[in-house]
Amino acid sequence: MSFPPVDFLLNNNVPDIESCNMPAMENLFGSIQLFEFNWIQLFFTILLFAWSGFVRSGLGFGGAALTLPLLLLIYDQPLFWLPMIGAHLLFFTVFTLRSRLGNVDWACLKKNIVFILPTKMIGVFGLISLPNDWLVIIVYAITALYAILWILNFSIQSEKGWSDKLLLAIGGYFSGTTLTGAPLIAAVFMHQVNKNKLRDTLFVLWIILVTIKMSTLAAFDVKLHFGSALILFPIAGIGHVIGLKMHDTMLGNDRQFKRILGSALLLICVIGLTSLV
Repeated sequence: MSFPPVDFLLNNNVPDIESCNMPAMENLFGSIQLFEFNWIQLFFTILLFAWSGFVRSGLGFGGAALTLPLLLLIYDQPLFWLPMIGAHLLFFTVFTLRSRLGNVDWACLKKNIVFILPTKMIGVFGLISLPNDWLVIIVYAITALYAILWILNFSIQSEKGWSDKLLLAIGGYFSGTTLTGAPLIAAVFMHQVNKNKLRDTLFVLWIILVTIKMSTLAAFDVKLHFGSALILFPIAGIGHVIGLKMHDTMLGNDRQFKRILGSALLLICVIGLTSLV
């Protein structure tokens, strides 16, 4: 099998994604576009999906927000990566929660989700309708903001009802467009939910939000790339298992982890934004 010529880390030499006027099964699986990557792209894709699983289970949030900017350096099409990240999130969170539903703060979840869902839907329709370059800029801009806050050790906090609602609404919109709203939403849940219940409560919320996103994409005939997602399942699974084992350690060193990660993410965002100029 021959691959198209592609630069080291990427961008626009993989064929464009066709997302409309295709049969339902073709939209779910289609051709496995992952096979059109060269070996360098495949290597970094495998590495990043392991990272995604590790962050998602280790922190309870951020698997997409901390991985998508890196994936866009490999192939700058958010609509290619987001359905795969969503499929992995659904599978592994459901698998983790299968015996932990009693550890979910349902009252907090019900109270907050009403402020998330309206802007979530607006964001999902934005994902479908906005030009690709706009989506890429949104991803890098949001991630750069998180990175700067983490480098400066500035925590996103909310202690008043109106600011909680604002963070949830903004987080819902970013979650709808690019799945990068988790840190904003988690900032609210962190001071409302017992630490031992936080990850499981957030997992239930992610399941609801990602199900809405995936269903909407399917309804609008956007390819979900389940074939590529299935190939990457074992890789993400390895990261997920390691993250589960490292969960308590990561929470105990949260400040140092975020500062190091923020520095790396800011550099990545600068590189990514520069490539668009």
